[in-house]
Amino acid sequence: MLSRCTLLALLGAFTLFAQKKPITIDTVVQQERSGGHGGLGGGVVWSPDGKRFAYFRGSRILMYDVAAKSEKEVLSVDAMEKAAVDVPEADQFDWQNRRVSENDFQWSPSGKELLLSVSGDLFLFSLESGKWDQLTQTPVAERDPKLSPDGSRVAFRRGHDLYSLEIVTRKLTRLTSDGGTTLLNGELDWVYPEELNLGTAYWWSPDSQRIAYMQFDTAREFMYPQADFRGQRAIAEPERYPQAGTPNADVHLGVVAATGGNTRWMDLGNPRDALFARVYWTPDSSRLAVKRFNRVQNQLDLLLADASTGTSRSILHEADPYWINNHDLFRFLADGQFIWGSERDGFEHLYLYGLDGKLHKKLTEGNWEVTDIAGLDESRETLYFVSTEKSPLERQLYSIKLNGKDRKRISSGDGTHGISMNPAASFYMDSFSSLTQPTGRTLRTVDGAEWAVYRAADHSLTDEYEVLPSEIVAVKSQSGATLYARLIKPAHFRAGEKYPAVVMVYGGPGAQSVRNSWQGATWDQVLAHRGFVIWQLDNRGSTGRGHAFETPLYHRTGKTELEDQLEGIRYLIAQGFVDPARVGIYGWSYGGYMTLYSLLNAPGVFRAGIAGAPVTSWRNYDTIYTERYMGLPEENAKGYRDSSPIEYADKLEAKLLMLHNFEDDNVLFQNTLQMATAFERAGKLFDMVVYPQKSHSVGGQLRRQLLEKTTDFLEKNLK
Repeated sequence: MLSRCTLLALLGAFTLFAQKKPITIDTVVQQERSGGHGGLGGGVVWSPDGKRFAYFRGSRILMYDVAAKSEKEVLSVDAMEKAAVDVPEADQFDWQNRRVSENDFQWSPSGKELLLSVSGDLFLFSLESGKWDQLTQTPVAERDPKLSPDGSRVAFRRGHDLYSLEIVTRKLTRLTSDGGTTLLNGELDWVYPEELNLGTAYWWSPDSQRIAYMQFDTAREFMYPQADFRGQRAIAEPERYPQAGTPNADVHLGVVAATGGNTRWMDLGNPRDALFARVYWTPDSSRLAVKRFNRVQNQLDLLLADASTGTSRSILHEADPYWINNHDLFRFLADGQFIWGSERDGFEHLYLYGLDGKLHKKLTEGNWEVTDIAGLDESRETLYFVSTEKSPLERQLYSIKLNGKDRKRISSGDGTHGISMNPAASFYMDSFSSLTQPTGRTLRTVDGAEWAVYRAADHSLTDEYEVLPSEIVAVKSQSGATLYARLIKPAHFRAGEKYPAVVMVYGGPGAQSVRNSWQGATWDQVLAHRGFVIWQLDNRGSTGRGHAFETPLYHRTGKTELEDQLEGIRYLIAQGFVDPARVGIYGWSYGGYMTLYSLLNAPGVFRAGIAGAPVTSWRNYDTIYTERYMGLPEENAKGYRDSSPIEYADKLEAKLLMLHNFEDDNVLFQNTLQMATAFERAGKLFDMVVYPQKSHSVGGQLRRQLLEKTTDFLEKNLK
């Protein structure tokens, strides 16, 4: 019989063994490097018939057979990388090409081959024989390759020109020949993909006979003098970066035969007053549908251009007193009708139009947003879409008939569903998570029934570590709006104690931070385990709540966002467990801007703040984003001035840490330098860390250093 002392000792040892570990900086870094739990690399790519999908895992491509519910490795690109010709360093680095993956793949139309881009060369891999054929072997990278719809050709960009390769004969045709450092054929400039989310600058016609492509003349774009100072000799790496109020690239749209010849240019109006956000071929390959915004993006036309003559006309026009959000809510039907997304009634909804521009049917309506078109089954006259109908904090899958009737919710489970539907609209991958459920991936039939658990929710993190619970809180603001916030109480929370708090802020338009989705091992968990209350609120201006919720920041950023953030902080303090004298704020990018604006315009609220990669003057930021919300500088000089933290530098009272990459290609480093200069002139003290990376975020080995630096700063100044 065990003695009482022995029993207590064993119970104590068991408790110690069973106790979960706190999330640390090491935990965060390890999860970020592994891509999270249960990741699928860049996501699944469905075969044309929808019976299989494939994806990259490291250097391997894995393929899943839906009917057999089985997965296998089909190839590794290691051998291809050895066969590829080394790309000169000068060609490897290009600000415009930084979003183009050097290792990517796509299915052939037959589903029998994969086209791969590996280290700048192109390979065709046979799924039947397991052998690959190298299509190109050049010291210049072939980028953005696309197989023709009939599979006979592959088009790609080499340098600044477009090419077409006939696969069987290997006949190579140069489709454009005037490309150069300022004239880009089939190649995007920096700002279009950044702010219009446009992923390519050329498109095959459905009949494989022609290619439509954008030509960017960037000669008038401002050349920002980026440079790499890490070596003994500095290397100039200038970046074409159109700042607010300065010229954009002149963009033209042309059509050229896949076999070569002269380009037919489309007449789309004055390119200097326009942004061409999307291009779609009509199903019969005769015309192009082009989304054209005016420069400040409060006017939108859908143009229909004749691909043979170049003439165009507007078949649909929209106008808004504030701005019109760009989106991908567009689908052609086989008969030429098209589905169109619009916020004209205050919320993003779907409409069915004819090619004559006549509205046939409003498909969805209500005080909620359609966020994505997931699939279309014309044989069943059914459209599948993702929306916020259940809650603005969630994303759920729905179906509706093309006559606007019989809307049904398909997905189940409260939380966030990421949907990847196959081309046949018969199966979809459901990536689901919630605040309490790690991401799991389930293959489902189109009616929502489970077909196979592809990747079960990975609980390895929660089995080993204590993931502190997040609560979603609704705050009723004086404006009448309901504001949603996420709250994490510190580890070993005790009622009656007062804790320091960190406000995690983004606050900018086009983003939603507070969602019913899994967070995992994040830095805010590290802080909560170290005794901080974590608070994150979506102010007016954020997305997912309708257009009227976004627009209060129009022509004057900072003010409305701060009003809402302060309401949230007052609510938090009123709960009784936050020390009002120990409140800090942290943000990156727009969040860095909001950190500075908040510290300087609410100086008695925050003891300390961390501003990462902040915009400090909207005149420094790019044209498309800035002018959408702020208008042109010459027409809104007061709004630009009043929205700039630089104007309030003399108001700094809190401890401040500013962080920035020297070669940030998004929010230019000059923003932080200008802010530092203003503080210096005002006699204000601050801390600043500059990182030597060519990106908007800090990654790699420096990621740990950044987390340690920011954690130490908050502990020093809030405890």
